Amino acid sequence: MPHIEISESLIRLFSFLPLFIISITVHEFAHAIVASHYGDDTAKSMGRLTLNPLKHIDLFGTIVMPLLSFTSGFALIGWAKPIPVDRSKLHDPIKDDLLVSAAGPLSNLLLALVFLGGLIVLGLLNLHPGKLVGQIFVYSVYFNIFLCLFNLLPLPPLDGAHILFDLFPNEYTARYLRMGMVGSLILLVAINTPVFAYFMNIVNSVTLVFFKLYEAVHP
Repeated sequence: MPHIEISESLIRLFSFLPLFIISITVHEFAHAIVASHYGDDTAKSMGRLTLNPLKHIDLFGTIVMPLLSFTSGFALIGWAKPIPVDRSKLHDPIKDDLLVSAAGPLSNLLLALVFLGGLIVLGLLNLHPGKLVGQIFVYSVYFNIFLCLFNLLPLPPLDGAHILFDLFPNEYTARYLRMGMVGSLILLVAINTPVFAYFMNIVNSVTLVFFKLYEAVHP
């Protein structure tokens, strides 16, 4: 029987994709459930008030782009189908939209805590997962912290741009929020410049705090 070797990077890729899909599904679901709670049933009427990944996956943004960026070595790019929000249906269009926008990043922060809790429980039970499983847990914490902080950047179309408008609603922030494709291009350029390294330093620092908590519970 011929000896078959599977690339470690390929294993990481197919371990990462389910994590990526789970994380963005939870993110979009959080937007949908908070919007529904505050009066906007748009996402619910479209079948988006669900944790079913198939309802949130964008074929190009969720599958093709992560595969291309991973295999090319380019900065990881990917997205889900955004949850539609109709401000006019919200009880308080400004305050409630702020909560809807913040719900996505907050859900990723909570998801990071869930994965960290899983690692802590495994440690307390003296269960030692295999190297790959352990790496998936660790990367799940790191990736969800990244998603949380990344989406808080005040660049359209990220949640941070919506939060910026909700905190400072005026003509200029409204115009900034509507930048659309221009904002996406700025974001694409930004994540491939040395400036992005400063952001990653923040991500790494927050992740370090999380794992300090792990070490405190399970030295």
